[in-house]
Amino acid sequence: MTDVAIRTEKLTRHFGNLVAVDSMDLQVTAGQFFGFLGPNGAGKSTTIKMLTGLLAPSSGRVEVLGIDFVANPVEVKRQIGVVPEGMGLFDRLTGTDYLRFVGRMYGLDKQTTDRRAEELLEFMQLADRPKTMIVDYSHGMQKKLALAAAVIHGPRVLFLDEPFEGVDALAAGALKSLLGRMTERGVTIFLTSHVMEIVERLCSHVAIINKGRLVAQGSLEELRAGVPGDAGGKVTLEQIFLSIVGQHGGQRGPDPQLDELSWLT
Repeated sequence: MTDVAIRTEKLTRHFGNLVAVDSMDLQVTAGQFFGFLGPNGAGKSTTIKMLTGLLAPSSGRVEVLGIDFVANPVEVKRQIGVVPEGMGLFDRLTGTDYLRFVGRMYGLDKQTTDRRAEELLEFMQLADRPKTMIVDYSHGMQKKLALAAAVIHGPRVLFLDEPFEGVDALAAGALKSLLGRMTERGVTIFLTSHVMEIVERLCSHVAIINKGRLVAQGSLEELRAGVPGDAGGKVTLEQIFLSIVGQHGGQRGPDPQLDELSWLT
């Protein structure tokens, strides 16, 4: 039987009368590069916060690597890495100091932490500014540092929320190469992004959430099989997404009959 890295059972989260995530049954196999998609407000961020222990479910279960998150939160957090959308870095530390702090918090010895921090800063092209505080980093530099901190302890599951936003093309290429090598070693990567081309290029499996409910999950080929395409053309992930979300009452695009906005003409 194939190992399961992430499993949810009837995962639900309420905010007052709003049901942000509704009875989600999600399964991610170990070693997959998994894309998690949905329109704005669909419940993606709420789901990720529950999967990483930042938000408690209203009901249902989350298992990561076979461990119940609610019952054993510290054990799960030792084995996962997270790059949240807001990053949450300590602005008044240098990149080196921050990675050393994170490494020691994960229980790495000083020698291992220092070696990995140095290697990661070199790989992320951040080593040439050793005394620069994080507050003075560009947004792209902060993204790279957040990813370095998420992998310094060698996580078995990595959660990435819009990891390529604000990252230049050269750095993005290096990050994609790193992530590809991680999945080859059996690391499970759970990625959210609004850039369909990135998800299609990197991910082997995808789930789509809409209005709090999981409306599709499977391999890209399985999802393509259910969507009609142009004769002889390959169905893109964007076409899959628009078709599935549209079928489930998703957000509509602009009215094709609306030719102009009067105040802009």
